[in-house]
Formats: sequence, structure tokens, C-alpha cells
Amino acid sequence: MKLTVIGGGSTYTPELVDGLARAHAALPVSELVLHDPDAGRLGLVGGVAARMLARAGHPAAVTTTGDLDKAVADATVVLLQLRVGGQAARHVDETLPLECGCVGQETTGAGGLAKALRTVPVVLDIAARVAELAPSAWIVDFTNPVGIVTRALLDAGHRTVGLCNVAIGFQRRAAKLLDVPPDRISLGHAGLNHLTWVRSVLLDGQEVLPRLLDEHPDELAEISGLPAGFVRGLGAVPSYYLRYFYEHDRVVEEQRGAPSRAEQVAALERDLLDLYADPALDTKPARLDERGGAFYSEAAVQLAASLLTGRGDAQVVNVRNNGTLPFLDDQAVVEVPARITASGAVPLPVPQVEPLFAGLIAHVSAYEELALDAARRGGVDRVAAALLAHPLIGQADVADRLARDLVAANRDHLPWAA
Repeated sequence: MKLTVIGGGSTYTPELVDGLARAHAALPVSELVLHDPDAGRLGLVGGVAARMLARAGHPAAVTTTGDLDKAVADATVVLLQLRVGGQAARHVDETLPLECGCVGQETTGAGGLAKALRTVPVVLDIAARVAELAPSAWIVDFTNPVGIVTRALLDAGHRTVGLCNVAIGFQRRAAKLLDVPPDRISLGHAGLNHLTWVRSVLLDGQEVLPRLLDEHPDELAEISGLPAGFVRGLGAVPSYYLRYFYEHDRVVEEQRGAPSRAEQVAALERDLLDLYADPALDTKPARLDERGGAFYSEAAVQLAASLLTGRGDAQVVNVRNNGTLPFLDDQAVVEVPARITASGAVPLPVPQVEPLFAGLIAHVSAYEELALDAARRGGVDRVAAALLAHPLIGQADVADRLARDLVAANRDHLPWAA
């Protein structure tokens, strides 16, 4: 089978390759194609990818190309992990909102909207080529903001499932705390991408979340980035992205006095590329763990394998709501456990969501609908409407100012704004 990675020049690609090397039986890839417009990065990443697979005795050939049609033609799975504008655009996403007193983050708030505006049109163009040249391929979207991008793909009729590493990361941490293998743990994980709560942790089918909250409050606080007493009071473990909502003003103050994550990652990427240039490097370097996205490779391999074999296991993915959360539109994309079949992901039933969580989910889902409209059709007024709808912004003057500033800062990536 041919697996194509769009954005294959990412310094994170060796993490995926490491997962593929360990999962040949589950996902027998014969050709790994890395596509990226940056030929320099692509050459370095492709080289270490080939050496890693060779060291592991994996038979897959590694192909690198800047030709999109060549990359996706006859692919079985196309994995999207691109970043339009690179770390420079991300730096703007993370710093410009701070001027208005708003959180600067690359996937939520004003920064997340800017990323969606840049990303959705590019992804839809890529998906159109996949539909033409590999019509039976599955598109696995790992490109942020995953919920908005996945809905854009689904609305356009593409065979796609959205994926995030937050759920698998929590599953692995919970298993470690309980000293059991991860496959014995299942999660009651519900919400939207980067807006989720774990409301249940089952060990061999038995509820153990209260035990975790009682016995490991500090560890759960570290996972969520929120105080232990607050997490225990919720009776659920929020994803670490909820800190941007629950401690917004504190986060803004912290961000104002610190380098942006984009600056940190850009420096790390330079070091990683230097490592990848070493012809003796044939394993995933330890420094890659600093890049973020833990367990991404395992999640991607599991999802691709289940889509291709239809084995019917449950995985947390981004999928159409279709009544799963009854307070949302059926066309919304939610992040919940789903049964993975050869026909796609079918969300499993979710217990009624508490009003404290449901209200925020509904609020952000409405923003996502407006954000997608702005990304598809453009227009400063549509951008302002999306910002006004976002609970981290929600003030008319701030929304108007940010809309103008975001469009101006991203003009090179927004054809309608030129």
C-alpha cells in the first residue's frame, strides 16, 4: 500500500516513521511518499526516514517529491499534516491577539481562526486532487484546527476522518498511573477538537475516574494544566486547551512575558534538521520528544489500519455529530469515541453532557461554523463575525480590530484579501 504524507518535510515526520516501523504487520506500507514544497527540508527528513525504516528492516520504499499529483496518485491513505505559512505565520497567530488582551494560540481564539483562514482553501485543493487521482483513498486529517478542517473536507464530500493526539495521550497517561497496559483503558471523551473533557475512564469496563481523581490529583492537574482542586470539582479531566478558557487572563499575562511557542519550535526545528543531516542517524532522536504531539504516530497507524481492514474497534476521532451531541447541529464535527469500519467512523453513544460543558461546546461549535464560512468565502466582515462568536473574544470592537489585523497579517495567504 502507498501512504502519502502531505507536509512530509515536517521535523515531526520521523515520529510517524517510527510508528510505521513498529507496526508493519498492522499497516503493511510498501511505499511511503513524503510531499512538501520545501525541497531542502524534504531531503533531510526523507533521508532520515529511509534510514530509520532500513534499520528496522521495514521493506517500504521512501519517495520524496514536491509534485502533489505524483504524491497522491493511487495512494491508499493520505495523511495531512501541513502548516500554511510555517512557524512565521504561527508566531503572528500567537502574538497578534495579545495586543487586544486575547489569548494567542495557534488552534483556538483569534490565532486558530487565522490558521483556519489560511489552511482550509489549501486543504480543499489538495483533497480535490486526491479525489481525482486516488478516489478510494482515505484522508486522515491531522492538520489544525482539526475540527474545522475535517468539517470542510466532509462538507466537500471527501472520505476523511480527523485525528488528534489528546485522547490517546491521556489514555497512555492513565494507563501508566494505573500500572496497566493501555489497551485495557477506554475513555468517555467528548466535545470538540481541543475542547474536550474525559468524563469516564474504564478499566476492563469498570469506572475508575473517581479513583484517579482521589489518588492522583497532582498528575491530573499536570495533564490538564489546571489546579488539582478545580479538576476534582469538575469531576472530569479537561484537555489542556481548556486552560485558555478557564484561566484566560492568567494565560495572557504569562504569554506577554514569554517567547512564543512558534519561536521555541523554530529553534528546535533548526536543531532537529541539523541532526537529520547526519548520515549516521537512523533512529528517532530524543530531542524530537520536545516537539509535542506525543503518541501521534500510534494514533495515525491505528486509525489507518482500522479504516483499511474494517476491524471495528473504538477510537477517539473527529467525525460528524449526527445526533451524538443532541444540542449541536448534525453537520457539526465532534471529537468522540467512534467505531472504525471500512466505511468510515461511526460515533458511539455519549451520555448526556452536563450543562457546564455543553454550553461551552455549543458556543464554540457556533464559532466553528462561522469560521468555516469565513475560510471558504472570505471577507473581513465574516472574519469579524466569527471572532465575535468566539467565547475568548466576544466584544464587537475587539472582533472588528482583530479581523482587520488578522487579514492584513495574512494577506499573502488569502487570495481574496489581495
